[in-house]
Parts: sequence; structure tokens; C-alpha cells
Amino acid sequence: MMGKDNKGTPRIVFLHGPGAAGKLTIARELSELTGLPLFHNHLTVDLLLSLFPFGSPEFVRHRERIWLDVMTDAVASGTSFIFTFNPERTVGPEFPAELARRCAALGGRVSFVAVECAEEEIERRIESESRKAFRKLASLKDYRRLKAEGAFDYPPIPSEHSVDSSVLGVADAARSIAFALGLPASA
Repeated sequence: MMGKDNKGTPRIVFLHGPGAAGKLTIARELSELTGLPLFHNHLTVDLLLSLFPFGSPEFVRHRERIWLDVMTDAVASGTSFIFTFNPERTVGPEFPAELARRCAALGGRVSFVAVECAEEEIERRIESESRKAFRKLASLKDYRRLKAEGAFDYPPIPSEHSVDSSVLGVADAARSIAFALGLPASA
């Protein structure tokens, strides 16, 4: 299902949740299940980290511009896909709503899905080797410090569906999302 959803509408399946909640792992499984391509946030983050420090004005400006331009161009071309997002304070609070507005103007839609996870499970996962491969936050000490400083404070994102990755396995979470959003399994 590279193109449109069951209703002929290009769709962004927007998985959001805290770091180490399992968004990328679930998104990969969902991509396998549905055939939707995956545009995860670290493709852009890693690109920009090669030139700008995380959170710098240039980093922030270009990250949101790239996200919005690439995703709306994909929707305009009729492509549905999966996106992962870690809400944190360097992202403008209007970003999710702006993306949804732009996609709707192009005849597409954004389906927001919350990936939740118990705090003790996040702390257990944060230092995993797989997180280091994408230059993700992978230090429990840094995670706790940033959390105490409010780095992860972000307005709630209204969602069509949610999964708890500390309760559901990866395959079950992906199937739950596909079923809730009416995404067909790929052939």
C-alpha cells in the first residue's frame, strides 16, 4: 500500500511518544505489515547533526522545514507512509497541527498514534545498543537530567489510537495500529 489508504486518501501514520518507547521498532514492524514506507525522524535529525548542534536555531529551523516539505510533497504525490516523532521542547508546539492542516489542504490526512510506555521500562531501554546506532539519547543519567529540566514537556497530541509498548509486544502493537486505522496488510 505505497499509495493511498482504503478511502483513496494519502495518509501519514504519525507515531509519537517518549524516547525509548519503541516507536521506531513498532514503525518498522508496521511498515513490514502494511507495505507503507517509513520516514523516521532520525533521518532528518542525523542529517542536520552533521552541520548543526542539536537544538540550535539552525537545527530547529531546518528540521521542521525538512519534515514539513518532505511530508507534504509525499502526500501531494499520493504517497502514504509512517513517521516517528519524539515530542520535546525544541519542536514548535504547532508542528503536529500544522502538518495535519497542510496535508488536509492537499487532500491527505494525518493519523496520530500515541506510543506509550511505563517510565521504568523507558529507563531500562534507554541505554540499549540499538539506540546508539541512530545517535539517540542513550544515557540514563542524561535522560533523567533532561526530563527534570523539562526537555520533554510538550502539549498533548490528540490521537486516534494508542498502544502501550510496555504491555504489548512489537508485532501486537503494529497489528493493533493497522486494525485501528484500517490499514490493510501488504500482499
